[in-house]
Amino acid sequence: MYLSGVGRRGRSGTVSRYTFGTVGSNVVALGTVSLVTDISAEMVSAILPVYLVLGLHLSPVVYGLVDGSYAGATALLRLAGGYLADRVGKRKTVAGIGYALSAAAKLGLVVAGASAAAIGVVIAVDRIGKGLRTAPRDALITLSVPESMRGHAFGVHRTMDSAGAFTGPLVALGVLAVVGSSAGADAFNAVFFTGFCIAAVGVLLLVLFVRDHGEVRPVAGSVSLSAALSLVRAAEVRRLFLAACVLGIATIGDGFVYLLLQRREDIATGWFPLLAVGGNLAYLLLGAPLGAVADRVGRLTVTLCGYGALAVVYLLLASPVTGWPLLVITLGLYGAFYAATDGVLMALASRMLPEPLLATGISLIQTGQALAYLFSSVLFGLAWQVWGAGMATGLAAGAALLAIAITLVLLVPLASEKEARR
Repeated sequence: MYLSGVGRRGRSGTVSRYTFGTVGSNVVALGTVSLVTDISAEMVSAILPVYLVLGLHLSPVVYGLVDGSYAGATALLRLAGGYLADRVGKRKTVAGIGYALSAAAKLGLVVAGASAAAIGVVIAVDRIGKGLRTAPRDALITLSVPESMRGHAFGVHRTMDSAGAFTGPLVALGVLAVVGSSAGADAFNAVFFTGFCIAAVGVLLLVLFVRDHGEVRPVAGSVSLSAALSLVRAAEVRRLFLAACVLGIATIGDGFVYLLLQRREDIATGWFPLLAVGGNLAYLLLGAPLGAVADRVGRLTVTLCGYGALAVVYLLLASPVTGWPLLVITLGLYGAFYAATDGVLMALASRMLPEPLLATGISLIQTGQALAYLFSSVLFGLAWQVWGAGMATGLAAGAALLAIAITLVLLVPLASEKEARR
């Protein structure tokens, strides 16, 4: 296992070129499920920040708590979902339950109305669903392709996922246009209900077309609490977990980035979802290519370059740059950040984990990131409220650069050690 991933080499020693079709039908099926599900999810998330901050008048601190809980409050369920999937050998089943819960949560937003507390509960249910499904799904992707192609497979999956993320805000805009943004709460409810219907289609696609490569009982003793705890005792896994936590602290979240752009450029509320469209378009175009590049030049290298792009995003938000250059460059770099880090980090982690505990190990890394993200969202919201948006984003840029340096210290020695053994 090597931290700096390389591509599959042929007899001539050259790295073979990967195409979309080489990742196999199961990765494409999982990508289709994610595409449809993300249309639903991004329909909601594209309007939720402006709904909470401008509609319900939540302060930056309260929004930071809500936004952080969106990713971090159910972090332990990621571990439970990963371990359960490995333990029962039914990764598809556990992922399906997670997708179903997230679909139901969209309907719950209609019932929640304007109650911030009720919305928080519904968001928690949605995150329970995401916590259960993410690690088993990523384990299925890992098991569907050879190790040398995992960066590309995750890149293809995340590209399809981002295609849904790109489409979701446009669908939300279409629903708002049909209902009429002046309809108030009814307009938001129309978006939430449409999102539920689309998410239900995603669950159906998972049931019909995704194959579970691991749907057999694991070998006795290979999956247990003691075996899971042994992951934490492994030096390389522990270092990667710490690096994931550090990188998670450097991430303030999509909602804050888009709200800062909206305020800087005085973008009308009705056009707010288009900011997510711009970021997701860059992700859509770069996801698969950067995944393939990561297989060839090194997954750690590509991941850290992605966090470098994130630091530049924060610096731009704190800079005097305005107008279309700010919008185009910021959204482009923000999409590049996700393309270089989201699936690539999971592909990097997969090389260090035993197959019987693959979902458990992936969920461990994701849990560290989620908890760190909860911490960073609350801190950023507090900094924004106390010191202002400019100071808060400047501090975020510094945190991102510091996170890159710490990650280098944690992971480069492991990469060098692995190369020496090669």
